Amino acid sequence: MSAAQHCVIARSFLHCLTRSIHRPPSSRFTMSASNSSSSSSSGSSSGSSSSSHTQLWTISPDQPYAAIYEQVAGAAALLAADEAVVIPTETVYGLAANAFSDDAVAKIFRAKNRPADNPLIVHVADESQLREVVEGEISQREQQLIAAFWPGPLTLILPRKISVSRLVTAGLTTVGVRMPSHPVAKAIIARCGKPLAAPSANISGRPSPTCGAHVIGDMMGKVAGIVDGGATGVGVESTVIDCSPEIPIILRPGGITKEEIETIIGPVTYAQELHSNERPESAKDVSALSGHVPRAPGMKYAHYAPKAPVTVVEGSPQFLQSLVDAHHQQHPTSKIGVLATDESRGQYRADVVVTCGARSDVASIARSLYDALRQFDIATPSVDCIYSESFSTDGLGAAVMNRLLKAASHQVVREHHQ
Repeated sequence: MSAAQHCVIARSFLHCLTRSIHRPPSSRFTMSASNSSSSSSSGSSSGSSSSSHTQLWTISPDQPYAAIYEQVAGAAALLAADEAVVIPTETVYGLAANAFSDDAVAKIFRAKNRPADNPLIVHVADESQLREVVEGEISQREQQLIAAFWPGPLTLILPRKISVSRLVTAGLTTVGVRMPSHPVAKAIIARCGKPLAAPSANISGRPSPTCGAHVIGDMMGKVAGIVDGGATGVGVESTVIDCSPEIPIILRPGGITKEEIETIIGPVTYAQELHSNERPESAKDVSALSGHVPRAPGMKYAHYAPKAPVTVVEGSPQFLQSLVDAHHQQHPTSKIGVLATDESRGQYRADVVVTCGARSDVASIARSLYDALRQFDIATPSVDCIYSESFSTDGLGAAVMNRLLKAASHQVVREHHQ
């Protein structure tokens, strides 16, 4: 089964939970953490991020903005009251809260079980909200990037105003800021009237969520609300860039590629932590070993990992299959998964084979990667280990390989040719 097919099935399951309720383009009901009950009541949530009940809205992004703006009123009200709410973006689903409130931001960290020294990105709806977050002037290069890529999946590292919660920045004097392009996210941020801190809406370390079923599985009963806006478009998080050095530094590759950025502001480079594909000591990144607070999300801790350990294989499908065969010989009862592409799926003999898109279309791999990794967690039989194909790091492939190597804790096996 492909990752795209799985999202369709998962979404169908979600709709089955609510089939007894008339569902216009936007609808809301309340579900318990056990998903055992639902209600179409219009009453507010209990107001606690640790509540056993979570309000759930389904809002189609394929509507006029004015209609979406009206339909996000309930979610926006929760956010204005310093609750944590899951919202869709064009990259992945985010767990959002008022970026100015320590109490609100703390609910993000509790729900995700996120380390306190891992900074968050602040999402704004317009330039006025950007000015509420950023101290001082925005440089010419930053303005050029804003003009070219906002709204969209690009985060800028900027000096923060003191009003931004220190929990958001992990005590740093800078803050990552972006303006999402997803119409539901834009409407929620505008309607609640506050810039929103929003990391990915998953349990910390697990694959990021890219459809409503993912966040329901991860966050139901842990947050005040979930807004299901359908499948995300990009599928990997935003690119994070720091323009303060003479040569700007990409701290995290993402939905805007290095090549696209260079067409706007000239040469940029990747952060030193991103250069090596070697597995750092104890499967931790250099920044983790040094004890420094990372400058951006995704730089320090293991991320995006399914339950079974992942090994990235740089080599032919035949070489990957030889690793699977050797593993089976050494561990006859072990169940092995393979992460493949549409082109190579038929070449593997393994207990579970999941495709993550077409090698000829790297955007399809970016959209499907996290869902494919999640499929291994629910596969029958359950897998004990996963071997994954590797991909070119050109263009969007840099983001794909960054996430895949993180999921594998940089465990890589290379085919050596004579």
